[in-house]
Amino acid sequence: MNVLSLFDGISCSIVALKRAGIEIKNFYACEIDKYAIEVSKKNHPEIIQLGSVVGLTPPNNIDLLIGGSPCQDLSIAKKGRKGLEGERSGLFYEYVRIMKECNPKYFILENVNSMSKESKAKITEVMGVEPIMINASLVSAQSRKRLFWTNIPVQGLPEDKGILLKDILQPDAEVDERMTSKGKAFCLDANYFKGSSAEHSIEKKNRTLVKFTKSKEKFTPTTRKLGYIGDKDHQATRVYDIEGKAPALNVVCNNGLIKIGREIGRRLNKNGTRKDDDKSIAITRRIETREDGKCGTLTSVTKDNLVVSDTIRKLTPIECERLQGLPDNYKEGVSKTQRYKCLGNAFNVDVIVHILKYIV
Repeated sequence: MNVLSLFDGISCSIVALKRAGIEIKNFYACEIDKYAIEVSKKNHPEIIQLGSVVGLTPPNNIDLLIGGSPCQDLSIAKKGRKGLEGERSGLFYEYVRIMKECNPKYFILENVNSMSKESKAKITEVMGVEPIMINASLVSAQSRKRLFWTNIPVQGLPEDKGILLKDILQPDAEVDERMTSKGKAFCLDANYFKGSSAEHSIEKKNRTLVKFTKSKEKFTPTTRKLGYIGDKDHQATRVYDIEGKAPALNVVCNNGLIKIGREIGRRLNKNGTRKDDDKSIAITRRIETREDGKCGTLTSVTKDNLVVSDTIRKLTPIECERLQGLPDNYKEGVSKTQRYKCLGNAFNVDVIVHILKYIV
């Protein structure tokens, strides 16, 4: 099979092809990020690099065209987004041009699920097929909803493997101590979860609220109380700092209080209710946690995913590689910053494997 991968990144598509057992005759890649190219060359020296998609004359006899055009101007996470008219997401039309010129037997186009209805309808009209929404949470420990426009006759969604974040975390001994806060927590206020009041969280979401308050108790060499879970401060609900001693054993302390979250800014009124549109309220930095056992979608911003435990740390590059279905140390050789960035822009390998297995 001759494959042309546009916006190739770190070549997750060739990993998926190999994992799916599809024989590759030639793999052509279009990518301009030098760090991503470096990773691809290290892992797959057989890749034929073609440079930018802009102005590309595609090779002949392409069997599969695959790529995820940039989402920066499409995602609802970006304010003032320009959609398909934006400088980066407008590269979608380069994908379309190349597809028409090389006329592949199969094609796969990926983009974010969090785009406007108008953009989704426009892409669907141009591609001529309805998209399939697949959440990578079915095959990994990451919640990552993506749309796939393809003429491959995919039948259904991947089987849920039941993988949670705890299943891919490295042992503490393998984690660089610089990834943790060394006994000091990020600023966590009394309305810890989702920037809302306790009553709102319980009534609307039925989720656990973790309160971190200034304790009247003095810190001692034995225990360091950080706060408590729920609405009442008593022995069964207290949370303690790992830099101190553990109290008498109880269910809460033994659980470790592992949560997954992200650092974000919120505007909160005096009642602790979110008022993000009220610019007169100062922004408070906070940690938001998830309750589904999954981490958030990987992005190029490292603070989007934090492991919130007795200490707080970022996900390691290896853990992020596992979230994307890549081998450990796949991106070894470039800086940690670039490892995070490239992984945030990548495909989830096992989602692509699921699609590829329906190729006749």
